[in-house]
Formats: sequence, structure tokens, C-alpha cells
Amino acid sequence: MRLARVAHSDGVSFVALEPDPAAPQEKVLAVEIDQHPFGDPTFTGRKWPMADVRLLAPILPTKVICVGKNYAEHAREMGSEPPANPVIFMKPSTSVIGPNAAIKLPPNSERVDFEGELAAVVGQPCKDVPEARGTEVLLGYTIANDVTARDQQKADGQWTRAKGYDTFCPLGPWIDTAADPADLKIRTELDGELKQDSRTSLLLHDVAALVSWISRVMTLLPGDVILTGTPAGVGPMRVGQTVSVSIDGLGTLTNPVQQG
Repeated sequence: MRLARVAHSDGVSFVALEPDPAAPQEKVLAVEIDQHPFGDPTFTGRKWPMADVRLLAPILPTKVICVGKNYAEHAREMGSEPPANPVIFMKPSTSVIGPNAAIKLPPNSERVDFEGELAAVVGQPCKDVPEARGTEVLLGYTIANDVTARDQQKADGQWTRAKGYDTFCPLGPWIDTAADPADLKIRTELDGELKQDSRTSLLLHDVAALVSWISRVMTLLPGDVILTGTPAGVGPMRVGQTVSVSIDGLGTLTNPVQQG
């Protein structure tokens, strides 16, 4: 199932996209889910053509947990060896935006980078999850861009300011509940030029291992989002450019870049 969150004439709703969001837009319907998409969702009976709705961030997490240097080549391009254990940090929920919403460059940063990533969405409250059950607690997968003020990351040493600005966590376009994250192609384009090109099979710590590691530190709640790391090829964005992250089966997340 492909789950989304949309704005429509009566407000905002969780929906299932049918039959398939990859089909021509005029054939896709947004079918309203009653209340929330967790567990076994029920439907209200209302539905809208995709032309009549606007895609929002597919989920509003209580927290976004990120994993740094989880592709070996990215670790090396950042000047370090791949870490033995996952390196985790957090982005605030206020950094989340949806498809086609603008990334706002802060005036106090001279370099803001894109970082295309696979994102896992938690589907149930969980703590101390065994690695063998790591993917069982997930609702599904979506696409993220871990936008980073690179100059501030280097200056500060820790990463909260550099990665925590409003608009610095685009998510979308939808959540796929049936995707297999083991070996998906991930690509990032800036104004149509390919910048990142990799596969999730190259993750140093796979999704199940990340869920287990993170849940030993903190309780995960439904809707929480785990950003699994970015491959090599990160680079700066400028005002007026457009960045797009694509992952096999999950669609494309596109955002324009504006001055904040």
C-alpha cells in the first residue's frame, strides 16, 4: 500500500493512493483513511482525484533520528573512515517539509548541501527491538533529504544547528508499506544533473540493525522517522535550483531551493 498525507478542500487527511501513484495522475485516487494509517487502517469512503489534492509530508514524526556516515564512500569523502557502530543524531520535527515545498537557505550559512536518503517510518511503539525483528516494527519507507549547513557542521563539531533548520528535512512523496529496503537504487539530481548514484545494499548498517541499535537508546513511537544515511556525492545547493531524490519503487522527492 502507498500511504500519503494530502491537503484537500475540506482540510488534511491520510490517504491510500490507488491503484498506483506511478500510473497517469488522472487515474490515481486518494482514498481517505479514517484517523491514522497505523495498524489495520479503515476508510471513510471519501476519495479525490490526485489533481484535486496536494501532497504533504507523508507523516509528522515526534522525532527524526538520523544515521551519519552509513555508506563507506560518504564517510571517506567527509574525511574519516567508516565507523564500527552507527553514529546517530536527531533533527527536530519542525525541520520536516513535504514534496515541492521550498528548502530555505539560512542567511548565516555559506554552504548548504543535499543528502538524499532512504527513510524508514516506525509503525508501532517499540523499545529494545531484536535485530531479527527490526523491520517488523516499521510502517514502511519513504524518501528524505538530510539538508545540511556544511560550514556550520564543520565549525560546531556537533551537528544540531547545521541540520536542524526549518525546512531541512524534506520527506515524501508517500510511504510504501511493501518495499524491500535491501537493494534499492538511490539517486540525487540537482537541476537534472546526477550527483548521487548508489544502492541501499551498500549501507554499512542495514535497516533492521539501525532500528535495533536506535531502539536500545530510545523508545520509538508510531510515525517516528529514521534517516538511514546518505551515499557519496553530497554537494551544495544554490537559490533557484531544484533538488530531486529518487529511490526505486518509492518515487521522487523534489524541492526547490529558496533564500530563507
